[in-house]
Amino acid sequence: MRVIGLMSGTSVDGIDAALVEVSGLTSDLDVQLLRCETFAYSPALRRQILDVCEGASLSVAEFAQLDDAIAQAFAHAANTLQDNYGSADLIGSHGQTVYHLPPESDMSQHPQMERSPNPPLGYTVQLGRGALIAVQTQCPTVSNFRVADIAMGGHGAPLVPAVDRYLLGHPTANRCVQNIGGIGNVTYLPALQQSENSAPDPVRGWDTGPGNALLDLAVGHLSQGKQSYDHDGAWARQGTVNHQLVNHWLEHSFFHQVPPKSTGRELFGASYLQQCLVDAEAYQLSAEDILATLTELTVASINHSYRTFLPNLPKQVLICGGGSRNVYLMERLRSRLAPCSVCTTDEVGINGDFKEAIAFAVLAYWRWQFIPSNLPLVTGALHSVTLGEIYLPPQLNKNQMKLLMEKIRLSQ
Repeated sequence: MRVIGLMSGTSVDGIDAALVEVSGLTSDLDVQLLRCETFAYSPALRRQILDVCEGASLSVAEFAQLDDAIAQAFAHAANTLQDNYGSADLIGSHGQTVYHLPPESDMSQHPQMERSPNPPLGYTVQLGRGALIAVQTQCPTVSNFRVADIAMGGHGAPLVPAVDRYLLGHPTANRCVQNIGGIGNVTYLPALQQSENSAPDPVRGWDTGPGNALLDLAVGHLSQGKQSYDHDGAWARQGTVNHQLVNHWLEHSFFHQVPPKSTGRELFGASYLQQCLVDAEAYQLSAEDILATLTELTVASINHSYRTFLPNLPKQVLICGGGSRNVYLMERLRSRLAPCSVCTTDEVGINGDFKEAIAFAVLAYWRWQFIPSNLPLVTGALHSVTLGEIYLPPQLNKNQMKLLMEKIRLSQ
């Protein structure tokens, strides 16, 4: 079955679109990446999205217009892939997160994993409505993946660990898959072949804290808007890390919260950067020093998360997302995480720039087949549930629906 996965993360760099061929179900899941491409938002749309992420107010009419503009951008990405590389049977669209409020309850207060039948719920908003994408692409579309998990008391994030388990698990070695987008998140994958004499070690996952979002914001601020990111980490490499500041920033309560946990720009965005810059004033740091120190915060938060919350350090850490292209950041990760081996997911056969888009193609495929795909231990949800809302294009007739269902049957 040919599925397009669409994803735009907290960095708001653009829409990653991946066309994949999917077969099997879970343990026999097979995913082949056929084509992939990133489609940039227009500067005006990107600026509006970032403003909303930072708390800008919108009227209901303006909110609706933004929702449609994002949906049209996502539909354009999917249509371009289909025009160039052939039609897809299904689309999985993550949408653009503009607001994320985790549940108030902290599972560290419930070590026995007992939950109230009416837990305080979180809330999340991903814009780019699936109904419009389905109409404009003439393709069944699954979107709004996070809301079912949140309704079950979960964080609605991270959702990718369920896919990582089948695509990146190793027969004999424990692995971590670390995504470094705007926000960092980890999947811990115990070896697939576990001892029969001990309790099975489960998949774990959570958000580790800031990824590239703070770095990109800082580069824009320090360059007076002339640069949007630190290419290869070259600017940060010229600076000296202030470890006192890093240790001070690591005192933030998020880093010490026991998983399940998730975060976003609401916590690690422009306001947090401004506080970091105020903190740095006492040390009279150069721009290079500030970037080096913020880069070290991303690295140190990942290291702290692993050494605090994992049952043991993995043999191998696989990095994906934009951070995997930051040469300086990768060097610092290798230093901090030693003796773990640190490489990119590209080196084990999964494109690191498009792994999240590939994952949402798989999640859409599972939703179409009614396969639950959240991991309650990861998200904190009461139960495993199917994720995503299905939208059918009005052009889809009965015969086309039969053909689509037959394709799904044959792919199993």
